[in-house]
Amino acid sequence: MTSEVLTPVTQALRDGTITRAELKALMQRSNTPAFIHLSIWIAALCATSALIALTYNTLWIWPAMFIHGVILVHHFSLQHECCHYTVFKTRWLNDVVGNICGFIIMLPNRHFRYEHCDHHTHTQVHGDDPELIPLPKTLAGYFWYLSSIPYWRNKFTELFLHTRGHLTDQEKHFVPKEEHVTIIWEARIMLMLYTTIIAICALTNWWAPIWFWWLSVVLGEPVMRFIRMTEHVGKPCIREMTENTRTNYVMRHMQFLSWNMNYHAEHHYASSVPYYALPKLHEKIKHVIEVEPRGYIGAHIDILRQLTGRSTRADALEQASNGA
Repeated sequence: MTSEVLTPVTQALRDGTITRAELKALMQRSNTPAFIHLSIWIAALCATSALIALTYNTLWIWPAMFIHGVILVHHFSLQHECCHYTVFKTRWLNDVVGNICGFIIMLPNRHFRYEHCDHHTHTQVHGDDPELIPLPKTLAGYFWYLSSIPYWRNKFTELFLHTRGHLTDQEKHFVPKEEHVTIIWEARIMLMLYTTIIAICALTNWWAPIWFWWLSVVLGEPVMRFIRMTEHVGKPCIREMTENTRTNYVMRHMQFLSWNMNYHAEHHYASSVPYYALPKLHEKIKHVIEVEPRGYIGAHIDILRQLTGRSTRADALEQASNGA
């Protein structure tokens, strides 16, 4: 007889921490919060774009592009929420915005949705979680990942393979067979649009996309790699959701940029709860989840302690689970 595995939400429901009515209320969708959030988001992008324009032809353009890039790479957070259909109540708006975000950061939206579904199904399970980021074995490996070079190498390889009509064996596992053609054409259309923009730039000598978009994204991507590591890296590679995911307390501006994805444990336990309701869910279940009160920095301190041998907690838990 197999014992029931309780997630924090089911545990909270069982012990009365949160009721089914409260959870159902948290799952209610609305367009209003997203429209307000997007208005501020676009204003911030306009401000950082103006900063690049003001510093053009000076060395100050590099920090300006970095700041702009940090916002641009956080389109991943918005796209992620759109893939869960929790940003807008109007379903098609999630698809439209998700595809726009994916184009900005070169992350095909439909492919990402299927990949991310398997991530939620098999979180932190080696061989099954397609988004699993392993704990680096060395400091060199840690900084290599943060450089984002491996990330871009994988993204370009993935895009060109799809354009040529190929999916990897792992992709065939999470992408339904009837959707293979859709994934291939998604990549081809994306590459065609990128190529068209490059051709226009070359023909007109108009290179704004490099400064205001592509180079800024490259400069900002290490920040996203830094943040993505805090979600699961260093947590045990087991299915138990009370152990394999972190929630990070961060400052308001970072919470805004991440669309509340710093409440990552809450999101994994109830992915149907919209991003704007995650803080309320957190207050209900914070005693049964993994919380890093020091935020992203604290998570990286934990990661570094583990890879330098000063903490073996995650390894011990994983070994215990494998021996069970």
